[in-house]
Amino acid sequence: MQGLSIPEQNIFLDRQSGKDFRRPQYQRLVRQLKADDLLYVKSIDRLGRDYREILEQWGLLTKKKGIDIVVLDMPILDTRRGKDLMGTFLSDIVLQVLSFVAENERSSIRQRQAEGIAAAKARGVKFGRPSLPLPENFYQIHQDWRSKKLTLQQAAAACAMPVGTFYAKAVKLENST
Repeated sequence: MQGLSIPEQNIFLDRQSGKDFRRPQYQRLVRQLKADDLLYVKSIDRLGRDYREILEQWGLLTKKKGIDIVVLDMPILDTRRGKDLMGTFLSDIVLQVLSFVAENERSSIRQRQAEGIAAAKARGVKFGRPSLPLPENFYQIHQDWRSKKLTLQQAAAACAMPVGTFYAKAVKLENST
């Protein structure tokens, strides 16, 4: 983008996944675009990764807002050129193919990630923060709570735990015996 002499204030960068279009900087960009503006996008998968949403956003930007788009790594996706029927047709075909590829890649990543997580769990890998040991008084406090000598809030406070944590640990204890 710097090689294109685009002023810094006109560069919009989201630091989150392009899985959808609910990204703050993208939303700000769309609000600021007006007819005859020119939008440079590094790659179509940087725009988004959902086939239907990419096509929808492309239509919104080019037809409704009346801007031109240049996809830097795919010169055929340059709406400044080929505004005739054939050019529009070719751009639409390439856009649909690339949108499909972007969504397909995202699906593959999710599948590989799920397979990796399942394999790790099968090897005994534990995810998340390790549980803290129960306080020494937990079993007595649990009995007092179940016998209604203490309220849930009092029992949790006596164990120095949030109410939800105390309750979850109590249920887990009861289910394990």
